[in-house]
Amino acid sequence: MTAERTFGIIKPDAVKNGHTGDILALVEKNGFKIVGLKRYRLAKAEAETFYAVHKERPFFNGLVTFMTEGPVVLMVLERDEAIGKWREVMGATNPANAAEGTIRKLYAENIERNSVHGSDAKETAAQEIPFFFSSAELL
Repeated sequence: MTAERTFGIIKPDAVKNGHTGDILALVEKNGFKIVGLKRYRLAKAEAETFYAVHKERPFFNGLVTFMTEGPVVLMVLERDEAIGKWREVMGATNPANAAEGTIRKLYAENIERNSVHGSDAKETAAQEIPFFFSSAELL
């Protein structure tokens, strides 16, 4: 196996509620190497561009508002099968359906304020990582 990279966000709800350290501990506990990390405040235009794939969905405006309401923590994570493993560690989008011990089961408020984001495919990670990180910022 070769190491793979994925992108993750600790969303404003989890940052505001003081869960950043606990989530980062779960990241490391699950064998991820953190190769990029920064606290960041998304501008409305950035959030609209980043989530453009959802532009026609009814939740788009609420998502943009939520993602810009406070700071987030942006991460680039590396390990074997990073994308699939990160999605497993995050848990189901709806925390009511998330497995015990997953980030969303532990910290998410609801399906919309669900604590974390993660790339869903290699192609998505390849777009999301350089959206927020230059190659010089990745170790």
